[in-house]
Amino acid sequence: MATRTNPFQFIQQVRSEVSKVVWPGRREVLVTTGMVFVMCAITAVFFFVVDLGIRESLKLVLGYFG
Repeated sequence: MATRTNPFQFIQQVRSEVSKVVWPGRREVLVTTGMVFVMCAITAVFFFVVDLGIRESLKLVLGYFG
């Protein structure tokens, strides 16, 4: 069973752990944000093309048999 710590020790431990975190710089944040937007755009175009292909294929098949 885990040992219990009092709230004061817990806050000290949390502050100690947070001080170990390496925060990204402004440039890194901007680059990764840009990459997220680019990947979202590429994904949107991909699914648009796939949807368009499926839609046109169904129109062709249903028009042929309908």
